[in-house]
Amino acid sequence: MGGAVLIVFAVLLVFVVLVLAKTIRIVPQARAGIVERFGKYKTTLAPGLNVVTPFVDRVRYVIDMREQVVSFPPQPVITEDNLVVSIDTVIYFQVTDPVSATYEIANYISAVEQLTMTTLRNIVGGMTLEQTLTSREDINRGLSGVLDEATGRWGIRVGRVEIKGIDPPPSIKDSMEKQMRADRDKRAVILTAEGQRQSSILTAEGNKQAAILSAEGDREALILRAQANREAAILKAQGEGQAIQTVFQAIHDGQPDQALLAYQYLQMLPKIAEGSANKVWVVPSEITKALEGLGSAVHEATGIPRHVDGPRKRVEIPTIEPAISSDSSLSSAHEEVQKAIRAAEESSRAAGGVQEPRGADVPSEAPVASDSGDPTGEAAAGR
Repeated sequence: MGGAVLIVFAVLLVFVVLVLAKTIRIVPQARAGIVERFGKYKTTLAPGLNVVTPFVDRVRYVIDMREQVVSFPPQPVITEDNLVVSIDTVIYFQVTDPVSATYEIANYISAVEQLTMTTLRNIVGGMTLEQTLTSREDINRGLSGVLDEATGRWGIRVGRVEIKGIDPPPSIKDSMEKQMRADRDKRAVILTAEGQRQSSILTAEGNKQAAILSAEGDREALILRAQANREAAILKAQGEGQAIQTVFQAIHDGQPDQALLAYQYLQMLPKIAEGSANKVWVVPSEITKALEGLGSAVHEATGIPRHVDGPRKRVEIPTIEPAISSDSSLSSAHEEVQKAIRAAEESSRAAGGVQEPRGADVPSEAPVASDSGDPTGEAAAGR
């Protein structure tokens, strides 16, 4: 009797535990439980502790509501130019409606994979190999649009579609590498030529600027040199003018007589005749006036009268002897005067005779007294 009661109690205990296990269901976070009653959808369990009717309700599926990443194996795709390439894709999707994901599609992961492959073949089939390799963003946008539209009724939202890799055949890879190498070599040659061209242009511009600056510098130097020469000439002319004014003022202040002027005039005559290139010496007409003035001054100083040979009409000017023989400078001056007088007479004879000075009374030839003790008194003018 006691053993039977114990057995019944144990059976009841097991039944209670089994009922509790069937009644209380715990759903993890970011999951959703699909409850069926007698094979028909009853409700969706939220994450946490849930109570269901035991032996009547059953949790059929637990759907993951997180975003899932599925990588599909490489699929061969034929491009528009009949080249086969292998494309790897990655799909990012999320279940938004667990009921639709459970009852609208049998296996939504496989469905997404197949839909991705067919859509990818349609998109890449309208592109060439070069476009396929350079248009990944366009392919991603096309895949995302088609998959999102098709999977919306399955309770799935496709977030992103990424292409992991596009692998052309090995022969195409080799050709592409050769083409890329040729393109790089071409660009390198073009860049080198462009660099040389730019270098030549810059060098020419530099030479041009240097030539311009050099010419401007030469022009400025010539201008400065011309200005300096002009200023020097102006200063020299001013100095000469001031010197002439000073000499003129000195002469004016000294009040020179006719004898001094005639003496200076005769002193310049030998200098006019100097030089080996002077073949002809033109005697100016004013020489007679100079000789007349000099003779008058000498006779006035010495008291010796002048005379002229009547038939020859020759002016006889006595030789001027130095008054003081001990003064060597005065003697030299008299010698220079005598030389000038002789040269003037010879020039006059060569020109056809010396004209008589106007209004001058020329006396006859007379002996000239000399301080040196010459008793004869011979004139030096006829030498």
